[in-house]
Amino acid sequence: MSQHEPWFTKFKPYRGDLNHQPVQIDEYLPAGKSVVLGMQHAFAMFGATVLAPMLMGFDPNLTILITGFGTILFFLLTGGRMPSYLGSSFAFIAAVAAATGYNGVGANPNIALALGGTVVCGLIYAAIGLIVMRTGTAWIEKLMPPIVTGAIVMIIGLNLAPVTIKSVSANGFDTWMAVLTILCISAVAVFTRGMLRRLLLLVGLCLAYLAYFVLANLMGLGKAIDFAPIAQAAWIGLPTFHQPVFQANAILLIAPVALILVAENLGHFKAVSAMTGRNLSPYMGRGFFADGVCTTLSASVGGTGMTTYAENIGVMAVTKVYSTTIFLFAGVFAILLGLSPKFGAIIHTIPVALLGGASIVVFGLITVAGAKIWIDHRVDFSQNSTLIIAAVSLIMGAGNFSLHIGAFDLGGIGTATLAAIVLNLLLNRTQQQPVATVNASTEKTIHPATPHSS
Repeated sequence: MSQHEPWFTKFKPYRGDLNHQPVQIDEYLPAGKSVVLGMQHAFAMFGATVLAPMLMGFDPNLTILITGFGTILFFLLTGGRMPSYLGSSFAFIAAVAAATGYNGVGANPNIALALGGTVVCGLIYAAIGLIVMRTGTAWIEKLMPPIVTGAIVMIIGLNLAPVTIKSVSANGFDTWMAVLTILCISAVAVFTRGMLRRLLLLVGLCLAYLAYFVLANLMGLGKAIDFAPIAQAAWIGLPTFHQPVFQANAILLIAPVALILVAENLGHFKAVSAMTGRNLSPYMGRGFFADGVCTTLSASVGGTGMTTYAENIGVMAVTKVYSTTIFLFAGVFAILLGLSPKFGAIIHTIPVALLGGASIVVFGLITVAGAKIWIDHRVDFSQNSTLIIAAVSLIMGAGNFSLHIGAFDLGGIGTATLAAIVLNLLLNRTQQQPVATVNASTEKTIHPATPHSS
């Protein structure tokens, strides 16, 4: 990146044939087509972006609103050079649960502690972005080669598994509804095509919701869904904002998620670079910085941590439309959704059993996505050093092994992540492995056409 290069890319109108020629990053389409494509991106991120805050006890309406603003801010901070949608990150779920003691039901009573830790996490991530802007990404790739990034992604899914299973074990009806939810999501993932498959979480949850309504509200087999809050909610209004509280222990538990976001987004940016045929490495620092700033601003008002979304990378892979201006329209559409309390009231009627079933799918996919990183990069498990790095970090994460430093608790994910990085530095000092092109987002999904696995 030249020091004299303008911050914003110079946009030009698209003159090609949409059926045969891709729309490049620095090209823009007419307003009508941009609106439709922007709405498609908003729907692609919708299922996972709504699910993540619900699993942490955050307000989904507020999160949707913030992702809209965050995506627009990301466009501005990267100079329109990185096509990405910013959605709520699943990487924070286990750390937030550990820091707040959240049991997965209703609003999180200790949300302020989670927000404080997320604010600091975002600041650390933004600082890493500034360093990368000055030094490049080589040191990150050396710090987190495929054996480490794969382990980190798997750790997130494994660490969350016990809490997820517990959330659907309250009674027999809830357990069976969780199983039905899994079947619905799985059917959409396997037996549908195109955009419908990309909305597997949303469509699968809707099918399970309909089944739950029939079995509980009409047949009386379980706790009925209460629709009264929907009728009482206004069509337009602001969601409830929250202020962060900064507590050292919560910060220490949540701040290390910054390393996971770096690994995840580095892979996302490399995937987009490969798809577009453009060298985006000079702008990765901007992407890290922008995501960190948006994460901090989101948590400052009550939202979740943010990350670039692989769902939207998948949409780009299918449509061949890489224009960053499309994401401005997606952001505006998300803001409009977030300003509807009635929309939020509908989301809050989703039964816990259905969320638990969706969580089993999501966290399982996260775990498998980590293993896919090892497979894609042919990690050599004939080496004892590689075996030790993987074995120790995975069991630490799955068992929630946590180191205590004085009054501070690193948490299961933080300890396991630190173990993977340190063991790699100690045991693999002579090996030079390229960083994983994180085909796996900590966010979640089955997309055969996408660069990863949501």
